[in-house]
Amino acid sequence: MTGVAQPDRSGGVQSLDRAFALLEHMADAGGDVALSELAVRSGLPLPTIHRIIRTLVTSGYVRQLPSRRYGLGPRLIGLGEAASRMLGEWARPQLAQLVDQAGETANLAILDGDAVVYVAQVPSRHSMRMFTEVGRRVPVHCTGVGKVLLAQLPPAQVHAIVVRAGMPAQTPHTITDPDRLARELERIRHQGYAVDDAEQEMGVRCVAVAVPGGRSTTALSVSGPETRVTWAVVERMVPLLQQAAAALAGQLDGRGVTA
Repeated sequence: MTGVAQPDRSGGVQSLDRAFALLEHMADAGGDVALSELAVRSGLPLPTIHRIIRTLVTSGYVRQLPSRRYGLGPRLIGLGEAASRMLGEWARPQLAQLVDQAGETANLAILDGDAVVYVAQVPSRHSMRMFTEVGRRVPVHCTGVGKVLLAQLPPAQVHAIVVRAGMPAQTPHTITDPDRLARELERIRHQGYAVDDAEQEMGVRCVAVAVPGGRSTTALSVSGPETRVTWAVVERMVPLLQQAAAALAGQLDGRGVTA
């Protein structure tokens, strides 16, 4: 029937699947894209893309720019903030357990455009500890959470992100060469975790893993002074972080949710 969204074979609604996919493609492109670029990225015909985008513009989830390109709309901001708060609440038991196991600060972060945002934290009980306020945006190239999330992405997407964001040196240990970063990300993919060894802040070491499943844009980390977060502690914490990430992934994959 004309005008009625048809369900796809998996039981979902095809037009909704396509709308969400286009929003994700826009986010991957940096939030500013032409319809022709969306056609290449999505494989959908231009008339279909134009119809979906027009609906999203009307509802405020997409905005048309003066250049006639399209950007993510302001209504997504409120949804993102609410989702981040909920994600932080879901992760709090895992973060608290990591603090008990490591004795150091545990963090939850998400990839947001070309940066990483901390969305939850449980601090260490030590008087001298790592403290990162929730909501803080940090670079991807010099943080444990940033590098482990970059390692989940295709190389072309990583290259686009670092070109847009740059690779400024935060400390003498920061990786500022794209080729060296690419080698580091390959090592992270192989070993399954990332380490920020005083690359963002002198004297601080952080170990991070990605939360598996989905688009893999969420990461858990443990961080603290390098005098306490020794390499032996890093080795001990990796399987504990991976267990916590798997438990969180089970909460995020929608199991048990029906419509």
